[in-house]
Amino acid sequence: MEFNEYQKLANRTLYGNEQVLTNLALGLASESGEVVDIVKKYTFQGHQLDEQVLTKKIGDVLWYLSQIAEWNNVDFEKVAQENIEKLKERYPERHAE
Repeated sequence: MEFNEYQKLANRTLYGNEQVLTNLALGLASESGEVVDIVKKYTFQGHQLDEQVLTKKIGDVLWYLSQIAEWNNVDFEKVAQENIEKLKERYPERHAE
């Protein structure tokens, strides 16, 4: 699946009004915190790393990111491509195509 396709398909589940961007930002922070908590518990508290739960939480983070981009008319594909270009510049020795 392409990022822009994901962005458009995910948008059908977005509800809200003029405060939608605030809701998205708060949701992103919340879901990111859940990912952090899973990693913290694994790293420092001896919990098992549940890949299925982690995958679902990462998906929630992806949804919020895609909808923040959608709300601002930013193609998610463009976000991903520009990030890769930045990383290629930052880490040229690790560049592989």
